[in-house]
Amino acid sequence: FTFYFPRMAANEGDEATVSLVDVLEEDEELENEASAVLAGSDSEKCSYPEGYVKRQALYACSTCTPKGGQPAGVCLACSYKCHEGHDLFELYTKRNFRCDCGNGKFEEMKCKLYSDKDQLNMENKYSHNFFGLYCTCNRPYPDPEDPVEDEMIQCIVCEDWLHGRHLGCPVPECVELQEMVCESCMNNAPFLWTYATHLAGTPRDPIIHSDYVLLWVLSLPSVYWHVKSNGVPGCKRRHQEMEGGSPSKAPSECRLKELGGTGTERAEFGAVFWPSAWRTKLCSCVSCKKSYAEAGMSFLLDESDTVLAYENKGKTTEQEQAGTAEGRDPLMSALNTLGRVQQLEIIHGYNDMKTELKDFLQRFAAEGKVVTPEDIRQFFQQQQNRKRRRANAGQYYCS
Repeated sequence: FTFYFPRMAANEGDEATVSLVDVLEEDEELENEASAVLAGSDSEKCSYPEGYVKRQALYACSTCTPKGGQPAGVCLACSYKCHEGHDLFELYTKRNFRCDCGNGKFEEMKCKLYSDKDQLNMENKYSHNFFGLYCTCNRPYPDPEDPVEDEMIQCIVCEDWLHGRHLGCPVPECVELQEMVCESCMNNAPFLWTYATHLAGTPRDPIIHSDYVLLWVLSLPSVYWHVKSNGVPGCKRRHQEMEGGSPSKAPSECRLKELGGTGTERAEFGAVFWPSAWRTKLCSCVSCKKSYAEAGMSFLLDESDTVLAYENKGKTTEQEQAGTAEGRDPLMSALNTLGRVQQLEIIHGYNDMKTELKDFLQRFAAEGKVVTPEDIRQFFQQQQNRKRRRANAGQYYCS
């Protein structure tokens, strides 16, 4: 059965409904996302002694380092212990960063968790994100002055967050397209355009072949691409061409040179979305490694650099903690301090309430009615009344 709850509607006066399953799934998804990001970082110890951490959750404190000053980032533990009650910007995760908390950028403020720090972390990289600004539009998120609801996507190279409408390309819906490189970063590393021709893209991305004629057909809000070869519309390229080169040819020493010699090109504009495991197909010859280093992108060859790898690590850590400490659940911890009789009473009471709530909601589902907040309040008020009656009855009948 399905339960329905009222939700804020687009127009005032309208009442939209969503199922209880939707509410629970959305809540679980948000909780999982938060756990994945935070569980990969230590919430008790400052990360500074670890040096420049490959990837960690970061925050910027506008209370300690306001706009106009020097940008600074603090680790998860310092955001809790040293900046409690401050105005913080959540930066999600950043790579190769060392915690700044309490260093020379914070004037008289000292880190409570690890005070012996250098004045500056010279290898840290900063952006306008550290002042709560994002995208090429240089606006905050959420933006109270922006009436358009738009998702933000993080570039895996510069790690800035960009609005979908400012990427210069359609945002694909395919779940396997997991990483995005913005146009600016693509242009800073031209070799990525060669890889993009063969490894990335959606059906609507422009692919230009030497014997193809590109026809631009504009259809708002998207750009659709039609390709002809020898006057025949819809000519499909072979799978081998899509992957780069003919299978009959022996692979060259440099994979990038091999792909560049296929005669296939791509229009070089807009952000590029890359499929899962695309990094494993990058060339790792000496020359290409030098190119990655010069572009500041050596991390592309590091499988543990991806946000997905970081989140998986966080999930694994959380599962291990759950197995050894019952997930550090406050309720379970509290139950463990009680006697056996009290534990059983609480468990039975919980199961009774769950059964009664299920029966209560089933009536609404059977009649097709919407469950309102008032209905829920009324249910728990009835529970309280029953509890009082049982307590009062005990006063008269206990021996």
